[in-house]
Amino acid sequence: MRMKVSTDRAVDLGERKGIAMKNGYRIVDTDTHVVPAMELLLEHASDELRRRWDELKPYMILQERLRTDLGDYDKPYLALNVAPWKFDRPLGGKTGEEGNWRKKLGDAVKKLENGPEIGTWHDNPSGRLRAMDREGADRHLLIPGTFAMASTALDASLSVELLGAYNRYIAWYCEADPDRLKASIQVSGADPEWSAGEVKRWSNERCVAAVTVNLPQDLPVDDPDLHPIWSAMDEADLPMLHHSFFFEPPYFPGYRDIWGNAVAARAAAHPWGAQRLVAYLVLSGLFDRFPRLRVGFAEVGAGWLPFWLYRLQGQVDYMRAAIPDMKKEVLQYAAEGQIYVGLEFYEAEPLAKSIIDVLGEDVLMWQSDFPHPQCNFPNSPDLALSWTTISESAKRKLMAENAERYLRII
Repeated sequence: MRMKVSTDRAVDLGERKGIAMKNGYRIVDTDTHVVPAMELLLEHASDELRRRWDELKPYMILQERLRTDLGDYDKPYLALNVAPWKFDRPLGGKTGEEGNWRKKLGDAVKKLENGPEIGTWHDNPSGRLRAMDREGADRHLLIPGTFAMASTALDASLSVELLGAYNRYIAWYCEADPDRLKASIQVSGADPEWSAGEVKRWSNERCVAAVTVNLPQDLPVDDPDLHPIWSAMDEADLPMLHHSFFFEPPYFPGYRDIWGNAVAARAAAHPWGAQRLVAYLVLSGLFDRFPRLRVGFAEVGAGWLPFWLYRLQGQVDYMRAAIPDMKKEVLQYAAEGQIYVGLEFYEAEPLAKSIIDVLGEDVLMWQSDFPHPQCNFPNSPDLALSWTTISESAKRKLMAENAERYLRII
């Protein structure tokens, strides 16, 4: 049953567009979340997904640990939880010292003192727009929770039905203001033909700005069977968005070798997955074959990128015979607009400046993780706006212009 939250969907686009500039800066937040309840996805389900809904019930959990401070519902709802890997060893503890790892993880996360309205990350897009106005954010790039990637562990025909329901849901959510609410539609590497069709189906929607390609655990991003997806994205000028998670499939590189602690796992998961992905995109020649293909990273940090691109170039020079012909040096793919990365909230001014010094002004994007507690809502942009050691042009590119170049905005 749909949980009703009061929403005013009659938004004046003329008044809304661009209203939220802060201190004279446009702000595009490239890491914000929606986490639709399963009851809400059911409203957007196809007849086939409705017929197979019982197949999902073994993976549904009743969400009772509500985070109304983050814009959650104020009543229990169903969430999808597929094969989580239990990182349950406490720091300094012995292997096998199990506990309620989910509760411990939730208890460790801070609360927001003055968060967004109830239902913001479910079915209250007007509440999100009001939160954006409070914070001064011009646009939000919307990213789902773990269920989309985790669905890759399900039967492929069921997974694509679930992703299709999400795409219809997020298009509905963005109707409140498609100039400000920007979606990354979800497709599956397990069914390239369906995914290519889904890209084409949504490519003319004003709210659609990126594509997330959910890869099953052992499917490499450079597998040639995926070419129909890249071709459709290249034709539609839609970029790839990568946002990693750490405890559901597809598990991150090294997940078995992290010694079982959730804090270390979360710290390692995001950059490790990003490093692997960008290595294969560059070295396999995908960026050359599909010249409008570009990738952006959310919530993986940014400090790793200069080191990693230099290291990849070193491997190219050292093992040239094992690498397909590349049209550019590795760093050129970033310099010429095919690699973008979000700067984490806690990555400080000296690190941001060093990345700009090495890679130039055109790579970094601003992000907050709204409405998750890693953000500093409603003051997330303030720290970066106070920086004085990066140039004015670099700051404007960081806060909005690089994201506007990376995203497909129509």
